[in-house]
Amino acid sequence: MRRIAVSLFIYILPSLALAQKPAALPPAQVAQEVRDYRLDNEDRIVRELVEFLSIPNVASDTPNIQKNAARLVEILEARGIETHLLPIGGRGPVVFGKLTAPDARRTVIFYAHYDGQPVDPAAWTDGKPFEPALRSGAIEAGGKRIPFPENSRGKRALYDDDWRIYARSSSDDKTPIVALLAALDALRARKIPFAANLKVIFEGEEEAGSPNLEHTLELHKNLLGGDLLITADGPVHQSGRPLVFFGNRGIIDLDITVYGPVRALHSGHYGNWAPNPALELSRLLAAMKDADGRVLIEGYYDDITPLTDADKKAIAELPDNDADLERELGIAKPEGGGKKLAELLQEPSLNLRGLRSAYVGDQAQNVVPERAEASLDARLVKGEDPQKKFDQIAGFIRKQGYYVIDREPTMEERRTHPLIAKIVNEGGYRASRTPMDLAVSKKVVEVVEGAAGPAVKMPTLGGTAPMYIFEDLGLPVIGVPIVNADNHQHSSDENLRLGNLWQGMEIYGAILADLNW
Repeated sequence: MRRIAVSLFIYILPSLALAQKPAALPPAQVAQEVRDYRLDNEDRIVRELVEFLSIPNVASDTPNIQKNAARLVEILEARGIETHLLPIGGRGPVVFGKLTAPDARRTVIFYAHYDGQPVDPAAWTDGKPFEPALRSGAIEAGGKRIPFPENSRGKRALYDDDWRIYARSSSDDKTPIVALLAALDALRARKIPFAANLKVIFEGEEEAGSPNLEHTLELHKNLLGGDLLITADGPVHQSGRPLVFFGNRGIIDLDITVYGPVRALHSGHYGNWAPNPALELSRLLAAMKDADGRVLIEGYYDDITPLTDADKKAIAELPDNDADLERELGIAKPEGGGKKLAELLQEPSLNLRGLRSAYVGDQAQNVVPERAEASLDARLVKGEDPQKKFDQIAGFIRKQGYYVIDREPTMEERRTHPLIAKIVNEGGYRASRTPMDLAVSKKVVEVVEGAAGPAVKMPTLGGTAPMYIFEDLGLPVIGVPIVNADNHQHSSDENLRLGNLWQGMEIYGAILADLNW
């Protein structure tokens, strides 16, 4: 009997231990707990975001970008997160943080960037991209500037979901950082345990092409052990539904300059005789794509990794909101030859992002310009090599009769070659894509949908981020963005709809509390 009793005790002991450990709350309940916490702390959360947004953060502005990094250290360490700065000479460091959860079997790494696009204050409605402004709605919808509410005795500051904060990086990418940390605060306040260890990687030069991230992380590879990387970069789907995406397009940037006479010439005295570089460049650019927007450069679509059946199924199930976008954006006929936007995002693109020659408007002069310049970006998909893509474009330009160089032409070259193109490769990187049918992929979708309702699942997001680095480290990479789709990302009047911040906190809280697979 004693032997039987001992055996039974040994058998039931693990069950007793498990019974003492509280069961994880379902994502919907976690989201509700985070929401309740937020309602009591909106003023503090918004104030932390506004203070962060007030620090200028263009990657090339080293003193200010380092102030951003210092601020990140403050807010991470204030939450007990072990923090390290991974230095980059002359730039802002990579900010790394680590928080260990008791009994966690998994480690989730959270990526975002704290730098933002360059700004032209004159193009902003309020003229001050680093002085956050609160508005009652989107500017396009007539939103008026209003003061930030303040807590007072007996009255708590409350924020309407449709109010918007206008500032550079209010959507891309400072808000997800604040949302994650506020979600962490909420779980602790509500005594909800974490399901996984947390690491964070906050980059300071993503908008400059992440030229140093791969090397910096390679030097500190020992810090990067984990089971999943979640990127917060990007907006939710245009339908307003939460988005989970499994890939990022790659990119190359290049500048093209073509030449006319060595100095601008009087268009009356020399027009119809001196070659006009603006016209030559226009012809060259127009020859790159057909009327439907398909790139005509030889081999441009040859290296695409085919979509899986799961990818194709996800694309077929995406909301069909192209007509709404056409109406909102004033587009009578989109490119693509009848393909939907979601389908075209799975293909490489070629975009003319800027064009310059002489002057226009009030500054227009009656001249034949001496040069014309174009700036292009090409978004890459899985399977494509950045250097090969650049070589395809440069090869096409040569076939149009251009003498191609990567520097200013000499006088002898100008006299010898009727068509000269300087092409400068500004760099780029590969695309990445995580299989949608992995166990972790399915679990992320399950948790997001449990916290926020039906999500849109996309094989590849249209935007670019250096996720190939983490893919090369063996990490599955999944995107869970939270900011509004109409956020003016990369443009003037960048903004955040506050309801997206609140829902983002709930989603990230559920991920921290329930992501276990």
